[in-house]
Amino acid sequence: MHLLNLGILAHVDAGKTSLTERLLHSVGVIDEIGSVDAGNTQTDTLALERRRGITIKSAVVSFAIDDVTVNLIDTPGHPDFIAEVERVLGVLDGAVLVVSAVEGVQAQTRVLMRTLRRLGIPTLVFVNKIDRRGARHGALLRELGERLEAAVVPMGTTDGLGTRDARFTPGLGPAALDVLAGQDDDLLSAYVEGTLSDARLRAALAARTRQTLAHPVYFGSAVTGAGVPELITGIKELLPAAGGDPEGPVSGTVFKVERGPAGEKIAYARMFSGTLGVRDRVPFADARREGLVTAISVFDHGTDVRRDTVRAGRIAKLWGLAGIRIGDALGEPRTAGGHFFAPPTLETVVVPGPGTDRRVLHLALTRLAEQDPLIDLRHDEIRQETSVSLYGEVQKEVLQATLADDFGLDVGFRETTPLCVERPAGTGGAAEFIKKDANPFLATVGLRVDPAPAGTGVDFRLEVELGSMPYAFFKAVEDTVRDTLGQGLRGWQVTDCTVTMTHCGYWPRQSHAHQGFDRSMSSTGADFRGLTPLVLVEALRRAGTRVYEPMHRFRVEAPADTLGALLPVLAALRAVPRTTETRGDGCVLEGVVPAERVHALEQRLPGLTRGEGELESGFDHYAPVTRGALPSRPRTDLNPLSRKDYLLNVTRRVGG
Repeated sequence: MHLLNLGILAHVDAGKTSLTERLLHSVGVIDEIGSVDAGNTQTDTLALERRRGITIKSAVVSFAIDDVTVNLIDTPGHPDFIAEVERVLGVLDGAVLVVSAVEGVQAQTRVLMRTLRRLGIPTLVFVNKIDRRGARHGALLRELGERLEAAVVPMGTTDGLGTRDARFTPGLGPAALDVLAGQDDDLLSAYVEGTLSDARLRAALAARTRQTLAHPVYFGSAVTGAGVPELITGIKELLPAAGGDPEGPVSGTVFKVERGPAGEKIAYARMFSGTLGVRDRVPFADARREGLVTAISVFDHGTDVRRDTVRAGRIAKLWGLAGIRIGDALGEPRTAGGHFFAPPTLETVVVPGPGTDRRVLHLALTRLAEQDPLIDLRHDEIRQETSVSLYGEVQKEVLQATLADDFGLDVGFRETTPLCVERPAGTGGAAEFIKKDANPFLATVGLRVDPAPAGTGVDFRLEVELGSMPYAFFKAVEDTVRDTLGQGLRGWQVTDCTVTMTHCGYWPRQSHAHQGFDRSMSSTGADFRGLTPLVLVEALRRAGTRVYEPMHRFRVEAPADTLGALLPVLAALRAVPRTTETRGDGCVLEGVVPAERVHALEQRLPGLTRGEGELESGFDHYAPVTRGALPSRPRTDLNPLSRKDYLLNVTRRVGG
């Protein structure tokens, strides 16, 4: 028996969760099919998911298809929950991309397919809702090929489209041969010679599918069950089995963390290599920490069951790893991975409602951040405020409902603002020396800040000899540099720069006769951590910084006769169209728009385009803020911009 970790992905309302229910019913895991409208589906487990009818958190269920054990992962389709999809992609062996036969390819469908192909994840396409009025077959196949820019292979034909009697008849027709023969000269020769068998054609299809060179397309309905048996056969025959050596070194990835009834952490992990057992100690977080596994559950026949071990290829729930976080590697880290989607570009302040304790709220938000590391928390001790990062406005509603349902906390939000960054405008340097110029720290630190190319992040370098002082002091300076750059001259994160240490010095450990260590005469790591922010901020002052705002690329498809109404609105939202293309009665505009204006564009588009407009957007780059007052962000650190206030907060040895 082999394993397959399968993801179901789609745009909102294409029918992912309904298809999951139908699959589980077809293979005998559940006796009754749940309904998204009724809120009793197998995978939508959060109360908010049941109310809204959308999937927010990935859920895992397991079933068998003959000798294949499938771990099926139902994922969100709303773009605000793309971080959840991102984590799942790293654990998949194959995917089913669901498309509506009525609405067709939508913006998020294109984003997901591009990502699946880039990551080399074999993907089947299931065209759902063929029983709905307006369902299409031939036109939709053309749309899949053109808009997804993929080699699609129809796996059969349809009859009775748009009715409850709509059905799918399997069979590889001439279109399949056109796609496969175009990629395989031997296959084409066999066809010309009349020696091409159906078995060989299906074997070629399986090989191309596993290489992500072809995408089989099934039509059906999750409501009536049409096409689902054929899809199940395709999952078994066309997608690759999970790899991994159970005898190899332990290696896995955590893609979800939740809390149990007693508040204990439960980690969902995919094992890529080795075998992990109860009572095993396993390093995680790049071997920076270690934990003792106290219990293991693996997914089997629709639920999770306790086991003593979990082997390579499987997905398991692990108990006992108290410090575990989403994205942590278990055992040996894999070389593959990283973020597949851009980080969030928006931020809002969480406002406690009447009777809500701020400390309890902060603890609850910290718990939620454990489950989603891209919910970046930022706590301001002075103002007693907590900010959270966002992908979009729907996340506010989800966060608000989760805090109310799970923690009993009433909250609101301030207006969403963009998450800007700062970059050095030039080169600047500064230095402070032991016992000179009112330096109260027993440390000498000199730093130079230089601009670096966009997208390179922060690079720390030395222009002093590594052996000129203890390594721990260099490490203290580097770590403090990176922390301090979290808030630049205007409060935004400073990025795309090189920070070079130009001066260093310390007083070695000293002691008096018959006495112990004299801290007042000896440098410590605290001296370097205390002095570095002052030096770095002064270097930044001399270099100057520019504020950059996040920009999204956008693609709008709309009727051509609505272009006149659309362009002035785009201009008012500071959107810059770069290309405009007319396609028959429609037009396609592509360009860039500030991230903070995307939500307004989403709201305005239906009214401007008679409900026919379609928007696709995603983070593209950061652009200099050139209009109006430069945006700033309240500081949450000890404010090294004010030397007096900073020193009063950091150290009692002022003025030395």
